Formats: sequence, structure tokens, C-alpha cells
Amino acid sequence: MVSKPTDAAAPFLKLGSQQGAMLKMQKELLDAYEQASRTWFTRVKSEADLWSDLANKLAATRSVPEALSVYQQYVAERMQLAAGDTRRMLEECQKIVEKITNSLSSEGSTTNS
Repeated sequence: MVSKPTDAAAPFLKLGSQQGAMLKMQKELLDAYEQASRTWFTRVKSEADLWSDLANKLAATRSVPEALSVYQQYVAERMQLAAGDTRRMLEECQKIVEKITNSLSSEGSTTNS
């Protein structure tokens, strides 16, 4: 025979469900941070490759105008990467804020029940 929880046990039951929600949120945040970390690691590698490529191209130039053209191409590509970095950062921050907000709103609906 299963007994019904008493009123005295209710706070402990709520505490258990809140801990579960917090653990879920922590896991989701860690997953989001891990994905962001992998993305930024790839981005740092592409930045290093870009610098290396610039150095090789500049070493192969035969004139100042040719070197300026190579550098101008590098700056244009670097600006595109910076714009992508900004977009990516905003998307990652938005995902993290959404996870926290969703967790807090679901926790609030759990505690109000």
C-alpha cells in the first residue's frame, strides 16, 4: 500500500523537482558552452590559417602595388570574418539566454503547481 505524501513532505518533493530542473538547465548550458567552444576553436584555427596565407602571399609579391592588393584582399576577408564572429556571438548568447529563460519559466510553472 502506497501512502499519500503529507503536507509536511510537500516542500521536499518540490525541492527534488527543482533540483532536477536545475540539473537539466546546467547540462543544457554546458552543452551550449561546449558547442560554442568547438565553434570558436575552429574559428581561431581559420584565423591562424588566414595569417599564414597572408604571409605566404606577401612573400611571393614582386612589387609594392601587388603587396598592397594582397593586403587589401586580406583586410576584406578579415572584415567578413569579424562580421561572422559578431553574428555567431549574438546567436550563441541568444541560445544561452533562451535556455536560462525557458528553464526559469518552466521552474516557475512547476513551483506554482
